[in-house]
Amino acid sequence: MFDKYNINDLNKLTDEQKEKLKSNYPIQYLLGSVNFYGYDFKVDERVLIPRYETEYLVDDTIKLIKEHIKEPKIIDLCTGSGCIAISLAKELNTSVDALDISLDAINLAKENAVNNNVVINYINEDIKSFNTNKKYNVIISNPPYVRLDEEVGLETKYEPQIALFASDNGLEFYKIILDKSKDLLEDKNIIAFEIGDKQGDSIKEYALNIYPNANIIIKKDLNNLERYVYIINE
Repeated sequence: MFDKYNINDLNKLTDEQKEKLKSNYPIQYLLGSVNFYGYDFKVDERVLIPRYETEYLVDDTIKLIKEHIKEPKIIDLCTGSGCIAISLAKELNTSVDALDISLDAINLAKENAVNNNVVINYINEDIKSFNTNKKYNVIISNPPYVRLDEEVGLETKYEPQIALFASDNGLEFYKIILDKSKDLLEDKNIIAFEIGDKQGDSIKEYALNIYPNANIIIKKDLNNLERYVYIINE
């Protein structure tokens, strides 16, 4: 959580803020911003702190879109700070829709869109009840995926728990998104997920029930842990 920060960042903090660090309070919240994919994002306790692993989700998705999709129509589900949606909109010069159940998160994501000079269509709705007549060809999501009984870092207690934990061994939202994807997506599409490191095979198996002919790629992160699933329907 602290790998992108150095002594210069610590020097920006007040003595009171430095004391908060001793209780594992995230330095990102104290500094008030995070650099993600080359862009600055405001963060506070309304949203999950963007992790560097998610930059690779964005990078891989951009490459897959350029390879498979001519005119991307993207929706980012469980957008949080908006870092994924905004980065894709900036890099691909395209419009992006972004959904989150938390109005607080949406309000902060809107600030990030303005600060990064990009227009995002934000949707404040529960993914479980989300319906639309609009069709997309890319779904991207870094949903809550931590198991309810899983131990997490002490600093995560300050982050919105709704953005971290999911039932069904952490698979709840992947199944919801995959079930809904048939109605949301055009026939030719890409679904891109960040996942927990032991969830790849289960998500692939579930996805193949819905998309039996899909090309499904499970990729590892820099720590050699399974971290991403890409479902490509030609």
